Amino acid sequence: MTASPSYESLLGRRTEILSHSVGLDYEQFRRSRLAWDHEALMGAVGYDIDEIARIQLDNGVGATPMREARNLTALVRRVAEPGSGARIFIKDEAANPSGSFKDRRASLSVYEAKQRGYAGAVTATSGNYGAAVASQAARAGLGCIVVQEAFDSRGIGQPEIIEKARACEEFGAEVIQCSVGPELFYLSLRLLEETGYFNASLYTPFSVAGIETLGVEVAEDIRRLADRDPDVVVVTHAGGGNVTGTARGLRKAGAATTTVIAATVDLRGLHMASDHDFNRKSFTTGHSGFAFPFTVRPDRSDVPFNAARPLRYIDRMVIVSQGEVFYATEALSKLEGMQRGPAGNTSLAAALAIARELPEDAIVVVQETEYTGAGKHPWAQLAFAVANGVEVRTGSARDNVPGAVIAVPDDPRQLTVEEVDLGQVRRSYLRQALEGVEPEDLTDVDLAFLADETRLQAHEVGELVAEGVEPAAQPSGAEVVET
Repeated sequence: MTASPSYESLLGRRTEILSHSVGLDYEQFRRSRLAWDHEALMGAVGYDIDEIARIQLDNGVGATPMREARNLTALVRRVAEPGSGARIFIKDEAANPSGSFKDRRASLSVYEAKQRGYAGAVTATSGNYGAAVASQAARAGLGCIVVQEAFDSRGIGQPEIIEKARACEEFGAEVIQCSVGPELFYLSLRLLEETGYFNASLYTPFSVAGIETLGVEVAEDIRRLADRDPDVVVVTHAGGGNVTGTARGLRKAGAATTTVIAATVDLRGLHMASDHDFNRKSFTTGHSGFAFPFTVRPDRSDVPFNAARPLRYIDRMVIVSQGEVFYATEALSKLEGMQRGPAGNTSLAAALAIARELPEDAIVVVQETEYTGAGKHPWAQLAFAVANGVEVRTGSARDNVPGAVIAVPDDPRQLTVEEVDLGQVRRSYLRQALEGVEPEDLTDVDLAFLADETRLQAHEVGELVAEGVEPAAQPSGAEVVET
């Protein structure tokens, strides 16, 4: 890289750099001071769902197996009330080339980069998405740079992040690692400007549209296997793209009555940009430190307008503990012979609790899995937690203390979900969106946009604005922390 520009000067060119790096003039989608056209942004992808599926299949992505988890269903029924215990199905996205559903996001982004003549792609991620972009870039013959937030001030990195760095390098990517904090965004902007590479962000319309095929496949798979639509699809929720793309795909497949439940791991009290807290969590994604900030303030991302809009698509949102996810990971291995995880098993942990409350003829789908490996294996994660002063023991969800105690259940009856009050989340979203805006300055276009964002009626948004939209209390687990 050339001599370092100042953070302020680089940030001043942010919109120009980000627009050039995806070939989109984001301002064309703006409709007012607050409002912009989400559907027009998604339409800018330029491919319908069948074309996206074809592009992905040509690159070895998608058409993954849907597996009925009969032994997990039997476990749930053993502890459920008579007549309860829904059938559990698992969409096995670990079958994708780099081992996760992120290949769907990367495939369309890298395809678009090549079509538009970019020489390579840059992505900022500590997770599976880096490996997915690296894999697809290798297939397309493009360069790839992955920027990772990898370690704390002691130079110590989490085993899962180190594992993923190795995967990225194996696919031929250059991996640039940095410490926790604002350095990640600075390095990404600088690399995009200096290389002229495509911005394979998690939050472009190409990335989100790539996930829509997953929602379509979930609906079509269950119709083929059970001759009906799924009652519930549980989606691991972090930055919002997974929920947005899957829900849009379900809608495009006509699964209008399917309930979309977002599940996230409880890391309340841990600050995602804290050097002290960085290695006191066992999950690099799918947790509350991303899920809540990106739900109530989605445009905090690395693009001018974030295509991932989770609040538009979530029917329910639930929280599970770290210990419950480790239990689900072990149950999947021991009962179904599927060693997967960890992030995809967030939705599995929630599904096990949710299925127990539903009738036996209901169908719950766990929407994705991911590969596991040495650094991602639960024993590596738990050993790392202990090394960083976290107590690991058996116990129920209420015994978990993020950053201090991981309590792994020893009985499936201890698996629960904590409901998030979406009404409170909507109020928090509105409070964030209306910072610095006087209520009398809102136009009908603004109100319509905010109504779409919150799944409320325009008059309901107006009433909340008139009340000041200050929530009585933060939504359960919804601390708005910086990431």
